[in-house]
Amino acid sequence: MLLELDNITKKYDDTVVLDRVSFRLKPGVYGLLGSNGSGKTTLFRIICGVMKQTAGTITYNHDNVRSNPDAFRSVLGFLPQDFSYYPDFTAMKFMLYIAALKGLNKNVAKKRCLELLKLVGLEDVRNKKIKKYSGGMKQRLGIAQAMINDPEILILDEPTVGLDPKERVRFRNLISSFSENKIVILSTHIVSDVEYIADEILVLNQGKLENRGASSELVNTIQGYVWESVVKPAKLDEMLAKHIISNQKHETRGTVLRMISKEKPTDNAEQVQPTLEDLYLYYFREDARK
Repeated sequence: MLLELDNITKKYDDTVVLDRVSFRLKPGVYGLLGSNGSGKTTLFRIICGVMKQTAGTITYNHDNVRSNPDAFRSVLGFLPQDFSYYPDFTAMKFMLYIAALKGLNKNVAKKRCLELLKLVGLEDVRNKKIKKYSGGMKQRLGIAQAMINDPEILILDEPTVGLDPKERVRFRNLISSFSENKIVILSTHIVSDVEYIADEILVLNQGKLENRGASSELVNTIQGYVWESVVKPAKLDEMLAKHIISNQKHETRGTVLRMISKEKPTDNAEQVQPTLEDLYLYYFREDARK
């Protein structure tokens, strides 16, 4: 399995949404990290054929996916950010409906739907109407419907937005459990969602692929840029306006600020070990300041 994007560009009049994005993906979990508006959803829609790129090519196993889109869709599973469902359907009825749309044989479809609902932990509530599901249950149903055709490529667009911490952990574990023989691409602006499960992280910033690599490799690129400093109340507003602050806590000696800066921000600042969250704020510092 090899998915290749070569110079994917998307423009709306004079606005460039994606700017010559290129990468090659083999089986594994990839975290597409970017702030809101960085181009993640647009990129996914182009890969899935929902939207056409302005320039560039996408190939799968060296074949251009536009030359035979039906064949590519047959190996593709997609959970969009705005996952739609019929609220009065039960999970089982909804899954059978999706299976019919995908052209699965009726007998095969029922067995497959039951297997997937068990996999995502919805087997016991398969006859319950979806409108009565929690947000996490609906997202797990979204994963199940994306897996109905046993895809080789699974694309998940902001799948954990709105979930509580317990559901997010369950969701991440679920993704890891079936990623061995698939290309899984997970987009998010929630750092912890990709920190532990992604084999590689791709940083998309203002439509450009800024960097890619394992979490530890990327974090090392800002080694020496993260500081902690105790700031007196009179200086607090000035420091907040001047520097990227990833954390602050109030103590009797003053406010301890965790700052991201190439230069030593204060005389008493001490370097600390950077994290992936620090890296995110470094790349998307304008969003952080807002």
